Amino acid sequence: MSKLIRVAYIMALLPIPAAAQQAATTPSKIAMVEQGLTPAVVLSGTPAPRRTIEAEMRRLNVPGVSVAVLHGGIIDWSKGYGVTRAGGAPVTPNTLFQAGSISKPIAALAALRLVQQHRLTLEGDVNTQLRGWKLPTPPGEHVTLRELLSHTAGTTVHGFPGYAAGVAVPSVDDVLAGRLPANTKPVVVDTKPGTIWRYSGGGYTVVQKLISDVTGRPFADVLRDEVLQPAGMTRSSFAQPLDAVSLTTAAWPHDGAGKPVPGGPHTYPELAAAGLWSTPSDLLRYAIAVRDSARGEKHSILDQPVATEMLTPGKGGWGLGLEVHPTPADRAFAHGGSNEGYENFLVAYTGSGDGVAVMTNGAQGAELGSEITRSVAAAYGWPSYHSIERASIPIPAAARAKLIGDYAIPELGSFSITADGSGLAISLREGVSEPLYALASDTYFVLSTDLLLHVSSHEPKVTGRFVMGTFEWPFAREKDAKP
Repeated sequence: MSKLIRVAYIMALLPIPAAAQQAATTPSKIAMVEQGLTPAVVLSGTPAPRRTIEAEMRRLNVPGVSVAVLHGGIIDWSKGYGVTRAGGAPVTPNTLFQAGSISKPIAALAALRLVQQHRLTLEGDVNTQLRGWKLPTPPGEHVTLRELLSHTAGTTVHGFPGYAAGVAVPSVDDVLAGRLPANTKPVVVDTKPGTIWRYSGGGYTVVQKLISDVTGRPFADVLRDEVLQPAGMTRSSFAQPLDAVSLTTAAWPHDGAGKPVPGGPHTYPELAAAGLWSTPSDLLRYAIAVRDSARGEKHSILDQPVATEMLTPGKGGWGLGLEVHPTPADRAFAHGGSNEGYENFLVAYTGSGDGVAVMTNGAQGAELGSEITRSVAAAYGWPSYHSIERASIPIPAAARAKLIGDYAIPELGSFSITADGSGLAISLREGVSEPLYALASDTYFVLSTDLLLHVSSHEPKVTGRFVMGTFEWPFAREKDAKP
């Protein structure tokens, strides 16, 4: 069974806490965060269980995690837990992880810097500035940078699996054209630009080529000069692959059972979509740069009007490179990141200046990252990112029998629903299963993440859709499984 969804949203190794870097006034807050993890969903009438970071690392087979917390616009504390790999060094606040899709908001900031410099435009046809390869679009249509950054361009290719050690790595043009040795399909526009929101790593690979073509420089060099250095992200780079010396102390990826990914980190030539190596503290430095720009602080990385556009939610609740969640008194901007064996999350508020970045080297790290985020939210009194409560109803025997089977999501993978006593269980990752609860006769949920399954059981096949925030994926049963 292949992996289903790398949840924006992971032990064979015992976690070994590393030294913390924080002000002398924060130990109690750190302890509150470490001991206050709760699940995404709590059953009505049931107290939310409190868990510790170390216990959850063991349960989820996550060898290492690094956390940094933002409070009042400054980094309050950072700390590492566990190890980089079996026999490797302890994770510290300076340990490098692959950031996955958190590369996208970094790339978006670079693109907006070039807009400020009048080298790119948000509204023009990107094909006029692309050299060689052009983005295939429907007749009479064109795509803008604004649409690419906001996932509304209609571009294909959701994400990228990367290239394992020893495998030929394609050029960016090969990736865009879907040409060997690329392992993904061509990036094209298959819907009218600007009409729908659909997450597209392919669209950000177009942005990568656009930035390189316009500047005449390697993308990694442009990102270093336009974002990483100005924001103080001194530990970060878009090196793919990472140099041998840095790789010896970097966190290595692990699968859902806590086993090392063969050959170590995958290589991602899709730098804008997935190529960043970073630390949680550096990701928060990015967040500080964006927040300062939105507040019109002197010497900000972006002019305030451009930053305002970046953080204005459009279709799907997304701005330019970031998911944006306005609250009555504040505005949160966020992004998750998932590469092979890595799961990460970043969120910050423009008003309070609070935030958190969590990076893990385990395939079940998304659940751990969301738990840590909720614990930080509780400890620091955030207005959002708390557990939600749902009531479950019994699943009738007939409905239970109909749902048992193997399912596929186009281009994303497969999952299975199996019997679990008198109820059901769902396996979204190979070797990992959890109870499936009924919210209504056609709606189901899990406790690990705020994910809903809307099911239509009309013959001949059971079909439906997953909904998680702004993400939505259709699915259909491939074949029945034995109860």
